[in-house]
Amino acid sequence: MSTTFESLKLTRQYLNAIEELGYAAPTEVQQKAIPLILGGQDVIGIAQTGTGKTAAYLLPLMQTLKYAQGEDPRCLILAPTKELVIQIDKNIRELAKYTDLRWVCLYGGIGPKTQIEQLEAGVDLIVATPGRFLELYAKGVFVAKKIKHMVLDECDRMMDMGFWPQLRDIQEKLPQKKQQLLFSATFPDKVQRIADNFLLWPSRIEVTPQATPAATVAQVIYHTPNKQTKANLIKHLLRHSEDMTKVIIFTATKEDANILANMLDEERLGPLRLLHSNKGQNARINAIEDFKTNVVRLLISTDVSARGIDINEVSHVINFNIPTHYEDYVHRIGRTGRAFKTGIAISMYDVSEKYHVRHIEKLIRQTIEEKPIPDPKLVLGTTVAERQAQNKEIDRQKRLENPEFKGAFHEKKFKKDLSKDKKKKSPAKKAKPKKRTF
Repeated sequence: MSTTFESLKLTRQYLNAIEELGYAAPTEVQQKAIPLILGGQDVIGIAQTGTGKTAAYLLPLMQTLKYAQGEDPRCLILAPTKELVIQIDKNIRELAKYTDLRWVCLYGGIGPKTQIEQLEAGVDLIVATPGRFLELYAKGVFVAKKIKHMVLDECDRMMDMGFWPQLRDIQEKLPQKKQQLLFSATFPDKVQRIADNFLLWPSRIEVTPQATPAATVAQVIYHTPNKQTKANLIKHLLRHSEDMTKVIIFTATKEDANILANMLDEERLGPLRLLHSNKGQNARINAIEDFKTNVVRLLISTDVSARGIDINEVSHVINFNIPTHYEDYVHRIGRTGRAFKTGIAISMYDVSEKYHVRHIEKLIRQTIEEKPIPDPKLVLGTTVAERQAQNKEIDRQKRLENPEFKGAFHEKKFKKDLSKDKKKKSPAKKAKPKKRTF
């Protein structure tokens, strides 16, 4: 007998909202998590992205809160980024539409005035980034003594971003007796540290092995000698693949994202939007909304949006760079193939990134299919500067494997001959601005 939302003992207002959203049956993580959370247990939930883990904790928590009461918050959900907070807000709005529950989203990048007004009006649930939560708590805008439920969402990302001191600080401000939930797609050792410190006898749910990409995502990889070849390959794929209708391209840096966006825009392969930390909050929200509503074809982003952004019908994810935080690979490619739809993840690596590919394959327990570059004309020579950067990175990797390795750049430093006069340098001529390339 298959599990239904009705069999999970959810109340009618939530069942009506679920029905309107078109969800026929609960996902595996929802089937396992909802009864435990309704029973008041601490839970560690490990599930690959796109399997409904946000609803897995929202539905039972909101049902436990029942209805609006009092002025002080009774539930806290912490997330690492503004984007994830906004996505959780969207999920609450959809699921709580037939209730009178009150919630507020707290995140930086905008002034706190509106958020303070919402808190002072009375709330039942807070969704926040750690920094903004602590900022407004310090102002005395709200009290935390009635918080009886806390969720840490994407906990591994919080640790990567250095939130451990803030999480510990927040924990000290909350009541000791409370239900605590920890959800993430991956569970490295550093997250075990949080679980050991915060959770009491938690039930562990692992619906797939850790760091397993969704089976609905086909993965391919290309060996590309340099960034310019990567850009050429992306142009080629966008021109010749009609099914690349909604594409997210991830880059390691803001600079790479900007240069690539200019190149693709000049070739009229968009329309596109950029998403990185130099963009204002409104610009970032608008970029995501334009991508969601198919106003643009391409979203070029750093890892700021790799988690928590639930965008339907993403046809392809392209990794312009191989992530050096290997769990981020799972989160990046998890932007496609969501809700059991199919998707394609395309990665590109140069000689200095082969090391990271090997470790990612070990993490996901899969060998990524390698394809040849479709046209030799796309391959360009590597500049001296980029080759030097690649060699330095390879040296760094070798030192990680063998601390005694000296490296190709280990040279004796010669003392300067101070007896020789320095030649006077002629004033440099102003160079004409060059077109930005890799």
